[in-house]
Amino acid sequence: MRSRWYHAPVMEVILSAPRGFCAGVVRAIDIVELAIERYGAPVYVRHEIVHNQYVVDSLHEKGAEFVEDLDDVPDGATLIFSAHGVAPDVASQAQTRGLRVIDATCPLVTKVHLESLKYARDGYSIVVIGHAGHPEVIGTMGQSPEQSYLISTVEDVAALELPDPERVVALTQTTLSVEDTQDVIDALLLRFPSMIARADICYATTNRQRAAKELNEKIDLMLVIGAQNSSNCNRLREVAAEAGITSYLIDNSTFIKPEWLEGVERVGITSGASTPETLVEDVIDFLKPSKVTTMEYTKEDVVFVLPKQLRGEGGKWARQREGDGNIR
Repeated sequence: MRSRWYHAPVMEVILSAPRGFCAGVVRAIDIVELAIERYGAPVYVRHEIVHNQYVVDSLHEKGAEFVEDLDDVPDGATLIFSAHGVAPDVASQAQTRGLRVIDATCPLVTKVHLESLKYARDGYSIVVIGHAGHPEVIGTMGQSPEQSYLISTVEDVAALELPDPERVVALTQTTLSVEDTQDVIDALLLRFPSMIARADICYATTNRQRAAKELNEKIDLMLVIGAQNSSNCNRLREVAAEAGITSYLIDNSTFIKPEWLEGVERVGITSGASTPETLVEDVIDFLKPSKVTTMEYTKEDVVFVLPKQLRGEGGKWARQREGDGNIR
């Protein structure tokens, strides 16, 4: 996993902290690995368990098969829902098929789903702020489809027509830009002053964006390590770009181009919530910096409980693994 061209080493790499795996991603990966141990390979995962090809490939080698359509799952098989969550009709289809279902939905995404159901029962219009087509958004919209309205930008707010302007709640995708989302909420409140605005952007997304923002003041170049289809990784790159820092989202060191490093003395590195630390170490090894330091914004100690099917000694092992941010 290495580019072949020579480059002069940069003076310093400054690592952003926190970075990498969040508690929801740790839990999701643990669920797949423990399910393979308990029920045997293959286990089937609907959608990528998290948005990182390295993680997906590693789990595939251990016995996980990734599918988009439940028709591709054999009768009697073990099916895992990804960390992004699913709409109720997917869960119903799995139940009708008699599949052994294990839900790896991040608990913070489940919280948004429960909010949608609660406010729908109370007769609210549910404005979902998120990216169309993202699996998390599809799952959230599917909770209360008749009462949900998807928007992404401030411009979308003007076109929004709701049946009762006095009964509106705004929910969000958990991996959005903190600042951009606040702009959308502010615009919504101007149109719907009685609107309830939920704080749904997760702690990991918020912490990584704020840490990256502080790091911008110290660096010449930002490298965000993670998948191109990862929402939270793309938002991290945007945080640096909006501050005027040249920034790139890369899967690993082979994506680095020689011209990026010309005249660069300090490279900032962060990684999305679904990125294993192995990929960060690979980039550092390639850059060969004279010095590596860490700029810590805050510490994270969040741990989520495993599904009941997988609790026990495996749960203890899962917690021990959380700290290293790697996949074994």
